[in-house]
Amino acid sequence: MPDIVPIVDARDQELIYQAAQHLEHPSLAARLSNAIGTPMEVAFELMPRSWQTRLNRVVRAAAHKSLQAAIAGIYRSKEGSGDAHHKALVGLSGAVGGFFGLPGLLVELPITTTLMLRSIADIARSEGEDLSHAETRRECLSVFALGGRTEHDDAAETGYYGVRAALALTLSNAASSIHRHGLQGAGTPAAAKLISAVASRFGFPVSQKAAAQSIPYVGAAAGALVNTVFVHHFQTVGRSHFVLRRLERKYGVGIVEAEYERVRT
Repeated sequence: MPDIVPIVDARDQELIYQAAQHLEHPSLAARLSNAIGTPMEVAFELMPRSWQTRLNRVVRAAAHKSLQAAIAGIYRSKEGSGDAHHKALVGLSGAVGGFFGLPGLLVELPITTTLMLRSIADIARSEGEDLSHAETRRECLSVFALGGRTEHDDAAETGYYGVRAALALTLSNAASSIHRHGLQGAGTPAAAKLISAVASRFGFPVSQKAAAQSIPYVGAAAGALVNTVFVHHFQTVGRSHFVLRRLERKYGVGIVEAEYERVRT
């Protein structure tokens, strides 16, 4: 009897497994802790109390504004700049943010977010996505939500496919507006809904980044390192997301999702 060929071949099964490891077990806090030599919970405690209060107040607003600013950047994304190029630029902006502390973060974050979105767009393109499609641009932006998950999220509600479904539901009543205006019109109801949904999750890793950069002994050099870790986290999430979308085009969403759920634990 001939061998039965699996529905998903072995190489693609491994890609799905790797994607699940990256998407279901976020590592930003651990990587930041290693970078600064201080656990993140201690980093929060080392921040001045007045900064902690201000951080909680401004992070979501900063994340929201940064996402709005980044949207225009995706339209200027050029082929071939590469992950290393974006990491270098983000590291430079992190050095500025680290030097000026929390006030620097508010200036630096929109620049960093824009550079990261361009990097994510490059990744999407390399996995066969067409950036002229509004759906692809939305998926690039959604990486910031996918990268904002934590180990403490309820897995049933906030697993990778759960977050994707929630974002899709947010946009379900605004699809025609997105189709007409794309994401350039950040003030359109559809774009505003998407930005709000993404910002609510993006704010968490931003707060971790801010804590890492704002503790007393972290300066410009460490700020650059923190930003490099920050962008690498979202590049990894983006690569995993667009690999899964490529495999969904190859096998069908249902088959890839079933295989993902099988291996994700």
